[in-house]
Amino acid sequence: MNSRSDRLSEPVRSHLRTDFAKLHEEMTAQQALDAIRGQNPGEAIIYFYVTDAAGHLTGVVPTRRLLTTPLEHTLADIMDCRVATINHNATILDACEFFVLYKLLAFPVIDDERKLLGTIDVKVFTEQVFELAETDEDAGDVFAVIGFHMSQVRAASPFKAFRLRFPWLLATVASGVLCAALAGAFETTLARSVVLAFFLALVLGLGESVCIQSVALTIQSLHAAKPTWRWYIGAFRREIAVALLLGTAIGGLVFLLVWLWQGLGMGGLVVGSTIAFSLCSSSVIGLSIPAVLRARKLDPKVAAGPIALALSDVFSLLFYFTLAKLLLT
Repeated sequence: MNSRSDRLSEPVRSHLRTDFAKLHEEMTAQQALDAIRGQNPGEAIIYFYVTDAAGHLTGVVPTRRLLTTPLEHTLADIMDCRVATINHNATILDACEFFVLYKLLAFPVIDDERKLLGTIDVKVFTEQVFELAETDEDAGDVFAVIGFHMSQVRAASPFKAFRLRFPWLLATVASGVLCAALAGAFETTLARSVVLAFFLALVLGLGESVCIQSVALTIQSLHAAKPTWRWYIGAFRREIAVALLLGTAIGGLVFLLVWLWQGLGMGGLVVGSTIAFSLCSSSVIGLSIPAVLRARKLDPKVAAGPIALALSDVFSLLFYFTLAKLLLT
C-alpha cells in the first residue's frame, strides 16, 4: 500500500514529455505544419498546444483541425482557448483523475505563470492502472485509489447514497434553524423597517449564487493543485478582487433601486452594503470550505456545497440584521 501511495504521490513533472511541437499563435497553418516537420516531435502527437511569444499557453489545436483548415489561417483563429491544464505541482494521482474526468488523451502541464512546460499523455494513466492492478488482489480498488470516487454516488445503492449525503445536508438544516433564530432575535428591527423583508430573499440569493460558483471553481482548481498556503493566498486574492468588484457594482445598483423606489436612502444603504459584504464573504467561504475538506482528505464535491451555503446564509443574515439595527433603529 505504501509503495502504491508513493507512486501516485510522485510529481507529475517527473513524467513530462518535452518532445512536442512548439507552435506560436501568430503562425499560419502552413507555418505550423512546416514547424512540426522541422522539429520532428515524438510519436505520441495528439494535440498541438499554442503559446504566445513569452511561452504562455494560449490555446490548443486538435490535429484534425490543423490538417483540414485553410493554410493561410493563423493558429489564433482556429485554436480553442479553453484548455484543461495540469499544474506542475500536481501529482500522478491528480493527473489520473484528470484523465478519468475529462476523457482526453493528453494534457499540457504549466507553471504558476501559465508557461508551457511539457505534456503528459494517457500512457501515464494506463501504466498506473496496469501496475496497480498487478499488485492489488482486487482490481476494483485501482479506480478508488486514482480518484474515481464520483461513482460512489452514481452507482451506489439508495441507502449508501443516503449515508454519503445526509450528514452534510444536516448543515443546511442547522443553518435554517439558526437563520430563523436570528430573524426572531431581530424581530423588532424587521417590524420597524419592512423594506428589510422585501429584499431578504435577494440578499440571500445573491450570496448563495456567488458561493456555489466559488465552490465549483475551487473544486475544479483543486484537481490540479494541492491546497497549500501559497495556493490559498493566490486564490484568495483572485476571489476577493472579483468579489469586491461584483459587490460594489451590484450593491450600488440595489442601493439606488431602494432609494428611488422606496425613497429610503438609509434602507438602501443597509441592503446595498449587505450585498457587498455577502458577495465577499460568500466568495471566501466558497474558496475555503473545499480547500479545507480536500486538505482533510474528505470529498469536497459532496460536502462543500451544503456547508458553504449554510455559512454564507448565516454570515449574510447576521451582518444584515446587525447593520439594520445600528442604522435604522
